[in-house]
Amino acid sequence: MVSIFGVFDYVIMAATMVISVAIGLYFRLSGGKQKTNEEYLLADRNMSIMPVAVSLMASFMSAISLLGVSAENYYYGMQFLVINFSYAIATPIASKLYLPVFFGLQKTSTYEYLELRFGPRIRMIASLTYTLQMVLYNGIVLYAPAIVLESVTGLDRLISILVVGLACTFYSTLGGMKAVLFTDLFQSLLMLGAVLSIVVFSSIQLGGFHMIFIKAREGGRLNFNNFSIDPTERHTWWSLIFGGLITYLSLYAVNHTQVQRLLTVSTLSRSQWCLWWSWPAMTLISTITCISGLGIYAVYMNCDPFINNKISAIDQLMPYYVVDAMKSVPGLAGLFVAGIFSASLSTISAACNALAAVTLTDYVSRWCKLSPSYVPWLTKLTACGYGLLFLALAFIAEHLGGVLQAALTIFGAVGGPLLGIFTMGMFTTFANERGVSIGLVTGMAMTLWISFGSPRPSPVKLPLSVEGCDANITMPVLPPAKDPSDYFYLYRISYMWTSTIGFVWVIVVASVVSLIWRQKQPWESAGQSSPDPALFTPPLARILREKNGQKEKPDVHCELLKHNGAQN
Repeated sequence: MVSIFGVFDYVIMAATMVISVAIGLYFRLSGGKQKTNEEYLLADRNMSIMPVAVSLMASFMSAISLLGVSAENYYYGMQFLVINFSYAIATPIASKLYLPVFFGLQKTSTYEYLELRFGPRIRMIASLTYTLQMVLYNGIVLYAPAIVLESVTGLDRLISILVVGLACTFYSTLGGMKAVLFTDLFQSLLMLGAVLSIVVFSSIQLGGFHMIFIKAREGGRLNFNNFSIDPTERHTWWSLIFGGLITYLSLYAVNHTQVQRLLTVSTLSRSQWCLWWSWPAMTLISTITCISGLGIYAVYMNCDPFINNKISAIDQLMPYYVVDAMKSVPGLAGLFVAGIFSASLSTISAACNALAAVTLTDYVSRWCKLSPSYVPWLTKLTACGYGLLFLALAFIAEHLGGVLQAALTIFGAVGGPLLGIFTMGMFTTFANERGVSIGLVTGMAMTLWISFGSPRPSPVKLPLSVEGCDANITMPVLPPAKDPSDYFYLYRISYMWTSTIGFVWVIVVASVVSLIWRQKQPWESAGQSSPDPALFTPPLARILREKNGQKEKPDVHCELLKHNGAQN
């Protein structure tokens, strides 16, 4: 593939970087000028709903997601779209049962909750797990699109990594949470524009939007009817709904990157609205990305570029379409690349800010007594340090081959077990630190074993064709497929069940160990007869308050409103 970048394309790319950096500078020099950690990490808790809602979507909708989902629908069909139903189920669960606990406690780090509920050991284990997960994942987020987009921009991948990584580190370090939220809003529009441009252009090529679905149906891509209960089938309604539900909750209910954003507004009800509005935003961009994959399939249904050796990996499908089909319109390639890079920028900037908060709160402040005047500067330096660390990992990743898929698998494998320990803390009073610690460690060992054990069968693509290719291309002769029963059963289980298995494992093991191996709870060690209801999900907290004869705890917002009024 050759570069198709022209003047308009470079202008669009340069404008994207300049606007992102300008937003960071603006928030560094305006308002309180980031002099306090509350303003830097939590935007003074006075953000409006829409920027936070869009940022929640953008934080984990990386370039890998945009490139991967379109290729998923091209090669495996539209069954993956069913996962959006799980988001509809998970949103009220996250907003009503998990979020009120974090919002009521108003802690800087999500993992402070675990120390209050269980003890310091599990807080440290969970925090370190989160840090490793996010560092590894974001190094890949920075590297992966650079490989694919090198062919579109004509820029060396190392230059791409440096430009994006340094720009992102600069504006997120300078502007703090406000800069991250508003750049996410801007970059989300570019992400939407990138995938929407492919849908529109493919529709024009095919003679109408409806032709995408006509050709997709002819190629068997509109496959929504897999209701199989067999867990070894890659995508079914059950794997996508249950797996998607646990994955969503692990990200949007208890992951620090998301919880930190949900604490940037003034009241619990506004925070819940942020979650509710992020759901349609996520569903919209997910659906359009799925349709973009079908649009590309409809164009290439008789001449698959992978079999035709035009691309070496299926994740290069979307950039190849841009180079091959959209080169005639000046600026479209620039819009596409800006959207893909924006997806990486939003994910990395979110991670820099979130990891800085966890590092200062869970590690540094735990062992060192810091002067309040130094804390904001140390936080900024830490955020900058993580940005540079992502850059280093991105350069190393070039030489580590298969670690890309490995990193993404780790990201999914630890989510279920981490959700399990928070769930045990909020939904039970009997779970103790021993139980959840053993549950977390063994749960992650189980999910990582399932994820990385080998040999495992390769996923089977839907039928492809090269009949319409200009050259005399013949379908490759594949060796006879091995009988699936020849593989160890756990290695055949769909990756969509991994987080669910980890979640259930932690719930069961933590419950059994806690009931058998009794341990003093933190409130018992403090001489209290009953736990603080604020540590539990609202239905259980209500029962505990009634039992103790306490009144219902009011919504945590009065002090925040007073604080914001004083600031204004």
